[in-house]
Amino acid sequence: METYGSHVYPGRLFVVEGVDGSGKSTQIALLRQWLISEGYAVFFSEWNSSPLVKKTTSKGKKKQLLTPTTFSLIHATDFADLDRQWVRELYQFAVKPTVAFYYRVPLEVSLSRILTGRNELKYYEAGLDLGLSHDPYESFKLFQERIVGEYESMIDEFGLTVMDATLPIPEQQRRMRKIIRPYLQGVRRMRGSAKETAWAGLAREMRPSHIDVSGRSGR
Repeated sequence: METYGSHVYPGRLFVVEGVDGSGKSTQIALLRQWLISEGYAVFFSEWNSSPLVKKTTSKGKKKQLLTPTTFSLIHATDFADLDRQWVRELYQFAVKPTVAFYYRVPLEVSLSRILTGRNELKYYEAGLDLGLSHDPYESFKLFQERIVGEYESMIDEFGLTVMDATLPIPEQQRRMRKIIRPYLQGVRRMRGSAKETAWAGLAREMRPSHIDVSGRSGR
C-alpha cells in the first residue's frame, strides 16, 4: 500500500523531522523567516498547532492519562507499541513533501540541549509512560533510541534528506536553503504590503532571540 502520494497543490511542502533536542525547531524557524523575507507566503504547521488538540493533550499530560494509542489518535505523534501497518493506514491520506529533512544528532547531544536551562526531563518527554526505566534519563535514552531507529529505517523508504544536526546553526541553515532553493522556482512571491504584513506577523510570533534580521537577505 502506498502510504502517501504526490500532491497537486501549487505550493511547496517542506517537512522537518528529528528527535527532541535535534535543533529542528530552530532550523524551521530560521527557514520560515528567510522564506518570508524572500517574498514567499508561508503557512507553518506543527504537531500541536490546533488549539483544541493542544488543550486536550495538555490536560491529559498533566494527569498522566495519555496512552500511546489515545495520544496518537488525538494529535498523531506518539506511536510507541503501535502496529506499523495501522500507522501507515492512518496516514495514507497524507501528501508527499517536496523535501523531508531529518536532523540526525547523537542522543547525548540532544539530551544536553534539552537540559540547558532546566534540571529535569518531563514525564512524556522522557518516555516514562512506556515503562522502559524508572530513571528519567535512562528512559529518555531508551525511548529516543527507538525513535532514532524508526527514522533511520525511513531514510531510504521515504527519501528523507539527512542533515547533520551537530554542525553550527548557520551552516545547517545555509545547507537547508541550498537544498530547497531549486524547488522555489516558479512559486509566486508576495509584494509590497503583503510581504510587510507577513514579516510583521512573524516578528510578533517569534521571540526576539529568534529574529535574525540579517537572514532577510541571506542565502
